[in-house]
Amino acid sequence: MTATQAGTAAPILVAEGLGKSFGAIQVLHDLDFRVERGEVLGVLGPNGAGKTTLFNLISGDHAPSAGTLHFDGRALTADPPYRRAQQGIGRTYQIPMPFSKMTTFENLLVSASFAGRKRESETYDRCAEVLRECDLWAHANTPAGQLTLLNRKRLELARAMAPGPRLLLLDEIAGGLTSEEGKQLVDLIRRLHARGVTIIWIEHVLHALMAVATRMIVLNFGELIAEGTPHAVMDDPEVQRVYMGIEA
Repeated sequence: MTATQAGTAAPILVAEGLGKSFGAIQVLHDLDFRVERGEVLGVLGPNGAGKTTLFNLISGDHAPSAGTLHFDGRALTADPPYRRAQQGIGRTYQIPMPFSKMTTFENLLVSASFAGRKRESETYDRCAEVLRECDLWAHANTPAGQLTLLNRKRLELARAMAPGPRLLLLDEIAGGLTSEEGKQLVDLIRRLHARGVTIIWIEHVLHALMAVATRMIVLNFGELIAEGTPHAVMDDPEVQRVYMGIEA
């Protein structure tokens, strides 16, 4: 599904007046945005802009201080993280933290059975499919703690994909990889998107994000300062000033 086709249906995620503060520190301010079905929404911003806090609000790790979130037309505000995973929201983290003594396959079984609300035996075929899709089949019986960084990143993606999410949150998944490894990961994300998974992707590796994103938003000090097509956003003088330090 293309972003244009997705736009004819109701958005999969809607944020209205979303805000988050930690004591006197306001991290996100009155955010309004929509995520259309089937798109890849890139999220840019300097360190401290509130990007990961935004993900924490979507995944349920934090509760908003203001505003609402709706996923597939249903209010998310009171749902804990496990309920959101069961509803179809998958997430990766900046630093992969698999069960290091479990095998790659066992890591997927845990994710698929818990978030998918199925018995472990019912998830075998699904986990095998995800292993192949994420280029991890050869490492199915390898303890996760012995994987290379690239394969730990693949496993982080695979664990998020195992329950079959409709919305996938990628938090700086390309960080720390070589150029060639980054290309392999981008190819994998393209394949997942082609299956119809909607993606929100925070990333500082700009060329990786630009290669896949269909639309982008930019945050600065918790406020939305730009949104649009990737090239239009990167041509915005305010984005160039805030994100790349380029004065118009």
